[in-house]
This record gives sequence, structure tokens and C-alpha cells, in this order.
Amino acid sequence: MDTSNYNFDPTYGYSLNQLLAIKPPKEPKDFDSFWQKRYQNALTVAPKPKIKFIKEDSRGGQVFAISYTSSDKFPILGWLLLPSSGIIRRGFVVGHGYGGREGPDFHLPFKDAAILFPCFRGLSLSACPPISNEPYWHVLHDINLKDRYILGGCVEDVWLAVSAMLSLFPDLAGHLGYLGVSLSGGIGALALGWETRITKGHLNVPTFGHQPLRLRLPTNGSARSLQEFYRAHKKITLNTLRYYDAASAAKRIKIPIHCACALFDPCVAPPGQFAIFNAINCEKQLYILEAGHHNYKNQALQELELINQLDNFFKSLVSEMEINLYCLAPSSSINFTGKKQEQ
Repeated sequence: MDTSNYNFDPTYGYSLNQLLAIKPPKEPKDFDSFWQKRYQNALTVAPKPKIKFIKEDSRGGQVFAISYTSSDKFPILGWLLLPSSGIIRRGFVVGHGYGGREGPDFHLPFKDAAILFPCFRGLSLSACPPISNEPYWHVLHDINLKDRYILGGCVEDVWLAVSAMLSLFPDLAGHLGYLGVSLSGGIGALALGWETRITKGHLNVPTFGHQPLRLRLPTNGSARSLQEFYRAHKKITLNTLRYYDAASAAKRIKIPIHCACALFDPCVAPPGQFAIFNAINCEKQLYILEAGHHNYKNQALQELELINQLDNFFKSLVSEMEINLYCLAPSSSINFTGKKQEQ
């Protein structure tokens, strides 16, 4: 792997065996109560989703704009992708990296699914000053207040995305999956540690794993911002980040998880990624990427192999019941503006 663009080794000198031996760090005694209280509070929030038809996409599927209310009455915007036929057999919530999101991921193989693509608070469509949409600053927002830190709000955005999906499609209960990459991989691990309404999850090069390691391993990306802040404010940083360790949360996950972890990554150090995977104590699968956040020769082949694995992994989510959106929506208390199809 070409390391000429970096002044450090993005493998950090770890072999695969060493990566697979990394344990999660020590956690606060009130870690469970901290997150369980937040989850229970999130369940009391009515997301009130609103959707509006945008277009029929040539790659298959209908694209809708969606908005819903998250915790603290924060408005979350994104996209909802539905099958062109209107027949829905499963659902997904799909997160994004710190680069944000410009639209749905049309390459996903789930053609019989309702797929929600939310933008986390402060980012992309959910931009909201004074929260910065720049990763360098976004990751520091309210870091001095562990109960208000921006990453906790992003976790709640995931939980309310699930609530929004079940508000729109109540018959999808038991047939929901989650996919997260980088930022949303780490947020996903934090969310799935407590979320009981998701049946299966995928975490791709997840961040926020093993915060003590993350603060000291040289890196690019949002972790560098945290490291710079940490050098000036050690106590504040540690007091907050120990509650936002995705590896600690992963120990609580109880659903089947598919992970893609990289051996080489200049933005999300592989030891942190593997700390998350290693901490998962339930059914799990691992796909080893040659690199993350870096272009490489076999990237297209690995991406295809990964998509095929995910297609197979999530097949069990398919419901025998066929849910027709256009029959469902008018009978529900949903603000629905869409394009009806001929039945």
C-alpha cells in the first residue's frame, strides 16, 4: 500500500492477529445508565415524519424527501428510497460518513426495501448553525458537556430514524436493518448497543472505537481535531469521550452484526475499528478491507464482494407480507405528499 502521502504508517504496525486481540477500554461505571436513559427518552419523542415525492430514478426506485423530528426538537432531513413497484418487504436506516451525504446510495442491492438516508444533525441537509458542518469543528461541538455532546445527538438521530420508519411502515417491525460507514459506523455501534427495534446491522470502517488509542495514534480526519483539543484540554476531553466509545457500546449489541474493518486507514485507525468488532459478543461476521479512506488497486473488487456479502447477510430481513405504501399512507396519521401509482 502506498504510504507516500502520509507522514505516519496507517497500519500502525499492527498485524491482523494483533488487531483481533485488541480489547475495549475501561468504561465509566454509569455507562449503561447514561445510554439507557437517553434511549428511553428518545422512545418518547414523536418523530412526525413528512415525505414528499421528488422523482422516479432511472436506476430503480422512487426518491422522496423526508423530514422528521429528533431529540431536542431537532429537525432532521434526508431521503427515502422506495421500490418503483410500491412493494416493500423490509426497511433500512443508512448513515453517512463525515463527508456528509448528497443523495441516496443507489448501489445498495435491497430493491424490495424502504431505505431511509438521514443526515445527522449539523451536517448536509440537516445543517443548522451554530453547529459547524465542517468535520474538524462538528466533532468538537459541546464536547465540554457530556450530556450535550454532538455525537450523542447523532445517536439519537438514528433512534428517531427508526421511530420514523416504524411510524411510516409499522408492519416493518422486526424487519429493519442498519448500515453505517465511518462516522455512522461508530454512531451505529453506539446506537445499536441499546436499540431493540433493529434486527441486523452492518458497520463499515467504524470510528469512535477505543478512544484512548484514538487520541494518541497519529491520524487525519476528525480524530486529529480531537487530538489537538485533547492536548490543551485533557480532562474535559477524556471525561466526555469515555462515554462515547463505540467499542464499549459494542459489548452491549445483541443482534447479528456484519463488520468491514480495514488493515490500513489514515483517518480511522484500524486498532479502533477492530476494537469495535472484537467487543461484539453476539453473532458476527468480518470482511477484511485492504484499506479504508484510501484508494487502492483492489478497491472495486472488494466493494463488489462486500455488497454481495451484505445482500446475503440481510436476506433474512425479508417479510412474507407485502406492504404497499400507497394503500398504507392514506390510512395513517402521516403527512404524506406523494405520487400515486396505478394499482
